[in-house]
Amino acid sequence: MYKHILIPIALDHEHKASDAVEIAETLKDEGGRITVLTVVEQVPPYISQYLPEGQIEKNVEDARIALKADLGGIKGVEVDVIRGYPGPAIVDYAREMDIDLIVIASHRPGLQDYFLGSTAARVVRHADCSVHVLR
Repeated sequence: MYKHILIPIALDHEHKASDAVEIAETLKDEGGRITVLTVVEQVPPYISQYLPEGQIEKNVEDARIALKADLGGIKGVEVDVIRGYPGPAIVDYAREMDIDLIVIASHRPGLQDYFLGSTAARVVRHADCSVHVLR
């Protein structure tokens, strides 16, 4: 059904990556690809100037290691880590990489989500491709 599926993972949430990968496996075409992505939050310049040299690159590499560990050795899945603000970064990545489905986990919305909006809600509203939301 889908040629390239993106699974954005927030490393600080309770959802397991393996659940999303399992769903993506059932939805992908034979020969399709699955990419698991995490977004390392952008650090404002007024803060980054006080960080040790190479700290941001270390954070990206630490996120890559944590993401691979979260996958628990699942084979045939590409892993990518980017920097930015999660909602827009995921949508832009999907557009640039020709993603045709995003499988994203969402928490139960609380009052704060009606004012700020969750990452999943932003992705659903702005993505050019189909989005499958996991609860």
